[in-house]
Amino acid sequence: MKGKWKDNMVNKTKTKMNISIAILMALTIVAGCGNKSDVISTVSPLPTTITGGATTEPTVSPSVGATPTTTPTASSTVAATATAKPSSSPAASPAASHTPPKNGAVQVIAKPESITALVNKQNALPSSYEPTDLVYPNIAFTFSEKIDKRKMRQVAATAIEKLFAGAAKDGVPLAGVSAYRSYATQKALFDSYVKKDGEEKAKTYSAVPGTSEHETGLAIDVTGSNGKCAAADCFGGTKEAIWLEKHAGEYGFIIRYPQGKAAITGYQYEPWHLRYVGADIANEIQSKNLTMEEYYHTVPVSK
Repeated sequence: MKGKWKDNMVNKTKTKMNISIAILMALTIVAGCGNKSDVISTVSPLPTTITGGATTEPTVSPSVGATPTTTPTASSTVAATATAKPSSSPAASPAASHTPPKNGAVQVIAKPESITALVNKQNALPSSYEPTDLVYPNIAFTFSEKIDKRKMRQVAATAIEKLFAGAAKDGVPLAGVSAYRSYATQKALFDSYVKKDGEEKAKTYSAVPGTSEHETGLAIDVTGSNGKCAAADCFGGTKEAIWLEKHAGEYGFIIRYPQGKAAITGYQYEPWHLRYVGADIANEIQSKNLTMEEYYHTVPVSK
């Protein structure tokens, strides 16, 4: 029995020693793992979306003996938050401004039927434009044919009849020289002047088709009833020219190309060229010695 008891004691001792060795090895392994976070298994959060659409920048923190996991860092969170914060001074959007056309540029008039439409070398009528209310005003002309150049738009025709009547009452009888012209007619006329004087010279007294006021049906060239100095420099200074300069505004017309304004209008002095704009605007332009370009605060027209 003593022998058997001795064997049992030996076996128990071996078992205790094995357990002690196992515990010691386990402690050794734990001690070599570093800090606690490397041993504890954690669930790595998904990248967090910050207000404003910014996303955290994850970094990889491998655990000992475990599959590497992504963990957002503090610096990435700060960066994302900063990006999402509204700016105290947002970038200014382009300011809306009305910029006149560059020198030589031509714009097409949006409302060619307007009686106040500005028609010049920088503002052209559509090539297909034709007034729909053209009529023959009851006034004298320097010719007898009933052709297009006698026509004017209804509102201008009524006004020119009153103007002629007022001039006749003051002892200054007038006659029409040329009123409405189509785009095709203006083109033929301008081309003939170019052949005669060259394009540069022609542009000082004739309009490129599409840019002539005659195409509006609101303009008319006039002269004395004797027909002398019709659309000619000698008309300036005549009693007819003087009367028109003084009274045209009363009837809604202006001297469209006044003396000393060629650098603004782009055309030489034409005391015979009348343009209907309505009495209110005409009186203001006349009283202040303005051109339509100045009245509308546009850039001077180049020659």
